[in-house]
Amino acid sequence: MSPIDIIRAATINNAELLGRQEDLGSIEPGKLADIIAVPTDPVNDLTALQRVHFVMKGGHVVRNDTGPSDTR
Repeated sequence: MSPIDIIRAATINNAELLGRQEDLGSIEPGKLADIIAVPTDPVNDLTALQRVHFVMKGGHVVRNDTGPSDTR
């Protein structure tokens, strides 16, 4: 699989398999969004997903290694 297909399988496709595409699987208004930030584009370097610097879950920052406002 290509990197973008792997990312889709873990997000959009997974939400569809669970029957939850109305509220999961993509970042859109009205959907639940857990967001991560990685140092490089995972489409070009899938291993970037192993180096997560920021995590937001349920609208709350739970990890922030991105700079001076580090909340660890």
